[in-house]
Order: sequence, then C-alpha cells, then structure tokens
Amino acid sequence: MSRLRTRTGTRTGIRIGTRTRARTRPPLALALPALLAVAFLLLPLIGILVRTQWGELGAHLTSPGVVEALKLSLLVSLWALALSLLLGVPLAWLLARVEFKGKALVRSLVLLPMVLPPTVGGVALLLGFGRRGLLGPWLEGTFGITLPFHTSGAVVAATFVAMPFLVISLEGALGGLRQSYEETAASLGASPVRVFFTVTLPMVAPGLIAGAALTWARALGEFGATITFAGNLPGTTQTLPLQVYLLLQDKPEAATSVSLLLLAIAMGVLIALRGRWTGTPVAREAASAPVAEEAPASDPGATIEGGPATEAGGTALPPDSGRWPLHATVTGFNELTLDAEPGTTIAVVGENGAGKTTLLRALLGLTPRAHAALRLGDTDVTALPPHKRQVAWVPQDGALFPHLTALANTAYGLRARGVPRAEARREAQVWLDRLGVGHLAGRRPAQLSGGQAQRVALARALAARPRLLLLDEPLAALDQTTRARVRHTLRTHLAGFGGVCLIVTHDPVEAVSLADRVLVLADGRALQDAPPAEVTRHPRSPWVARMLGRNAWPGTASADGLALAAGGRLVVAETLPEGARALAIIAPEAVSVHRDRPGGSPRNVWPGTVREITAVGSRLRVLIASAAAPDLVAEITPDAAAELGLVDGAAVWTSVKATEVTLVRL
Repeated sequence: MSRLRTRTGTRTGIRIGTRTRARTRPPLALALPALLAVAFLLLPLIGILVRTQWGELGAHLTSPGVVEALKLSLLVSLWALALSLLLGVPLAWLLARVEFKGKALVRSLVLLPMVLPPTVGGVALLLGFGRRGLLGPWLEGTFGITLPFHTSGAVVAATFVAMPFLVISLEGALGGLRQSYEETAASLGASPVRVFFTVTLPMVAPGLIAGAALTWARALGEFGATITFAGNLPGTTQTLPLQVYLLLQDKPEAATSVSLLLLAIAMGVLIALRGRWTGTPVAREAASAPVAEEAPASDPGATIEGGPATEAGGTALPPDSGRWPLHATVTGFNELTLDAEPGTTIAVVGENGAGKTTLLRALLGLTPRAHAALRLGDTDVTALPPHKRQVAWVPQDGALFPHLTALANTAYGLRARGVPRAEARREAQVWLDRLGVGHLAGRRPAQLSGGQAQRVALARALAARPRLLLLDEPLAALDQTTRARVRHTLRTHLAGFGGVCLIVTHDPVEAVSLADRVLVLADGRALQDAPPAEVTRHPRSPWVARMLGRNAWPGTASADGLALAAGGRLVVAETLPEGARALAIIAPEAVSVHRDRPGGSPRNVWPGTVREITAVGSRLRVLIASAAAPDLVAEITPDAAAELGLVDGAAVWTSVKATEVTLVRL
C-alpha cells in the first residue's frame, strides 16, 4: 500500500522536474548595479566600434608594419601555445592527481602571472633569464642563447603570462574526471602512460581545447611583459599589441583599426568556448542514435546461454587453460586472509563502510588504506603495479570510456596487453555476443541503456584475460528481467573461469546463485566466510540476516533464552551456554499479528504499532515498532491485512513461538 503511494509520488516528481524553469524577476536593487556593470564593460568596446574608420579599415590592416607585426604575433603565440602544452599539461595533471607537500605553493605560482602586473613579470623575467640574471649568463655561455631583445624572448614572455590559463582549465577538467576510468584502464593492463594518452586526455579534451584557446588568445594579446623583457624591435619582437602602442602616437585611427582586429579575435575565442573554461554547463547535442532498450529474449542478439562462444565465422573462442588459485593477506583498514581455489566465486557482503570496496581496491593495489600481499597461482604480484597484476575490475558505474565504442571498450584490455588490433576486435566481438550486446558493438556508451552498458563492462573485464576478477555490484543497474538473464550468463562464464572472482553485492539472490562462498565483512574484518547455504541458515551478522529478509536481534544467552541488547527478553526452545553472545534469527513469516493480545501457546508476545506496510510479491511486509522489543517485520497475506484492518499507526500485538527462533552463536 505504501509502495503504491511512493510510486505515485515519484511520477509526480518527474512531472515537476521536467517543467520549464520559471523565470525569476530580479529585484531592482540587484538589477540596476548589474546593468551598470554591463554598461561599464560594454562602453569601451562601443567606443572602438564608433571610432573605427570603416572605409580605411582594409588599408590600415594591410599596411606593411601591421602585416609584419601580425605574422610575428601569430608566430610568437603559436610557439607560446606549444610550450604551454609541453609544460602545462604535465603540471596540470600533477596538481590534479598527485598529493605532495607544497602543492598549495605550486598552485599559487601557477596563478601568480595572472594577478601580477605584466611589466613586473617582465622585470622578473629579466632578472631570471636576462644577460645579468640568474640563468641568463649560463644560457648564453653554454648554448649561445640570448633571450632579451630576441623573438625567443617574446615567446618566453608570452608563455609566462599565458600558460596559467591552460593549467587552470585543464586542472579543473581533470578534477572533474572520475578516477574510476583511469583505475579501470590500469586494471585492464594499460600502463600509466597509455592510460594518460588513451583515456585521460581524450576525456578531458574539451577542457584542454578551451585552455589552449585561451592560452593562445592571451599570448596573442600580450604587451607588458614582452616590451619589458624582449623590447620593441620591428620584425623581431614588435608584436601586434606593441604595434598598437606605437600607432597611438602617430596614427590613432590605424591603432583603432588594429585594436578592433584584436578585439574581434578575443571575442571570437570566447564565443566559441561558450563558457567551457569556467565550468559552465554546455548543452550537448543529442546522441546520433537513440538509447536502445534491453534486447528481448527473442532478439537474435540476445544472450547466448551456455555453450562455447564462437566468432562470426563460427570458430570457437579458445579457452584460457591457466589455473590461478588465490592467496591474499590484507592489512590496514581490512584485516583478513583469503584463500581460494581456481574457479571459486566469492560474494563479499556487509553494510556500508564495512570495507567491501576497500578490499577490492587493496587487491588491485589502488588504495593506501589497505595493503594486500597477493599471490595468483605461482606468481607473487604484491610488488607489481596495478596494470601488471592481471586483476580486472568492474566498478559500480561500469566506467566505460565514453569516447570509445562498445567494441573498442571491450578490446581495450587486449590491446593494452599487446594483442594485435584485428585479433583483439574479433575476440571482443565474441565476448559482446556472449553477453547479448554484440549488435551494439558500434555504439558509444552514451547510446546504451544502463543494462547494456553494464553488460559491455562485464564483457570488457572478461575479455582482458584476468587471473583475478573483481566485480563491484555488477548487476545493480539492471532491471529484474535482465538481471536474471545476465546473472545466468555470468554464472556460465564463471564456471569455466580459471581464476577467482570476488563479487561485492547487496542482493541476496546474487550472493546465493553466483557464489560458492559468502564473505561477510564488518569493520574491515571477516565476520563469516562460508557457503551460501550456511550463511542463509546461520547468519552471523544482523545486517546479513536483514539482507536475507529475516529479523535479527543480538543479545546474550541466559537460562531461559536471550537477553536482548536493545532491552527485553526472548524465550527460545534451544538455549546456549549462559553468557554467550548470540544472534536471534526470526523469519518474517513466523511472526503472527493480532489486533488483541493472543492467548494459547506463544511464549513471546509484544504490543506494538504499525509503522510501514510494503508489498513484496503477493504478500505484505508489516514493520511493527514496540517499546518492549526491537522493531519486528512480519509477513502476511493481503487478505489477512484487510481482515485485521491494518493501516499505518494501528495498534497491534505480535507473537513468536519459541520453536520459531534460531540462535546463532557469535
């Protein structure tokens, strides 16, 4: 009943969220100063437009001195851009990705040329690189390089004042890029350099292009540092801004025309960027192909259940005959030892903060919070970097590379390990076919539904030929029907996998159907490591018991039952030694709900109040709060709920027979 109310509310929220945002009329006290600010910025530009002699514009811009200065400005600005890219890109990556002492100081140094008066910057360059500066005599004596009053000096001055725009823009783009993309690429076997050039740079390309455009425009308009450090020599250091300065003295009309040219270039760059460099969201065009829904079971591209995978020509994909048992000793936040034979699948469960993802990242070598001494087969990979461990990882969001197609994503790990392109693409297509998304090979992630993207991420991990497979809630994005189909397919593939697979999940069905063992974590420690049937019958964690749909009450064994940690007592049929810590497990269907105090045989009876009613399949789950016992979940039929007149807030009585309580010693 409450679930129906929730769905209705959700639909209402969607309708509200899709409405056009109403325009807000600004108060006059804010609108007036804002308009004055716009006028203040606009008036000088209007002055240039009004004072420009449009009839003489062509003659002014084609005069020999202006043409020569323009060519020199283009040369200097392009060289400055090249130097900024060469030095600024690594610096931006360092600031965005590496923590080190003095990082704030380095960032301040990057920003300094943006706030420093340009002439002061020119003086600083003279004292650093001039003939009497700190480095100038060595450059001249060793390499014969003299920067002041030379074109190279103009390049250095322009780079000094323009490079911060590139660094700041690119650092912002890198900061907004989730590291899961780079970490996933490393887990697929890509070296740090390969990750940088094939994943990082393509994904931050808009920020890089925006920063490069601003850098070029700033270098093109540089004046103060150039005239102070490199001088104003025609044909050598006299760039277009310096030409404007000279023309103002003799030919102000020509100076206005050249200023208009620089203004047009600067405005053109800013309009083309449309706010990208400031982080302003830019409306993206719709994908060239619509996002497809999940393929129905009858679709020819649907999942192939069982049987060997085949290539398009009918050749079976040769299985990897390696066998890699796992031994890992994890220390740090997580403290546990893992041993597993080849072909073992371990479901890792636990409440939020228990250390599940930290365990996976420790096995990958990606976190300082925990360290794993890891052996796969006969190889100790503890000292190896992530890209050499042959440990494939599927994070919660899949982390498909958005600039690559589904086929290229799947082939990425094979290419990183040196497999020829044609062979890698053939094998990738086979894996896509096996997971039912082969017909989507040419689509990019933005053109895939959530379920399709997750299956591509699984195919990519399996295709990378790992020795250890780590899946962090791999089926969470799938609907129930697709989840069942992919779960069956994944189970088929894991059955022939020669390594060990760890699956982090909150779904008890996944834990039971996919795993040979269930590892229960609490505060980074192993609370239970047993077959699914054992964990289902005797969960040692209240959280796991609730995940399995059972009531779980911790307490201490006493002579007649269990003294509950939350207060109250529970009578049980089979007692434990007095003083032993235990967990009482009560199935929801074993809880009886009454409107009046029941009589007869029940030994455990409590008054309570209905707090929530939810539908689960053909039955209802009723959450009942009581001052005499912990919260209790009962499962009843809709007919029984109607007969009892159950609604939120109704006063009820609950009862549990002593024989229906199972005690698990902790």
